[in-house]
Amino acid sequence: QVQLVESGGGLVQPGGSLRLSCVASGSIFSRHRMGWYRQAPGKQRELVATITSGGSTNYADSVKGRFTISRDNAKNTVYLQMNSLKPEDTAVYYCNTNINGILYWGQGTQVTVSS
Repeated sequence: QVQLVESGGGLVQPGGSLRLSCVASGSIFSRHRMGWYRQAPGKQRELVATITSGGSTNYADSVKGRFTISRDNAKNTVYLQMNSLKPEDTAVYYCNTNINGILYWGQGTQVTVSS
């Protein structure tokens, strides 16, 4: 059973920064692509960023140049560094992975960007 636990969300002013963390259970973490998604109130969940087992990254256009996804396989952890935050980044952020066709999600962490 894979478990994903996110942390690091909170309230931040526009232009500020936050770093989200997602710790995954299990020793197979390093072999799988990890992703961050977000869901704002009244909107569908959307992809934010992904990182492969080899470290290749992909970003939504809306966060390119502001967000950075990274991983530490020794700690079974994936990070999302978010800089220059905007009010439209307000959402619940979820960690995700797909193992053998099964999607796993964390419980989510709230990010609120407001003055």
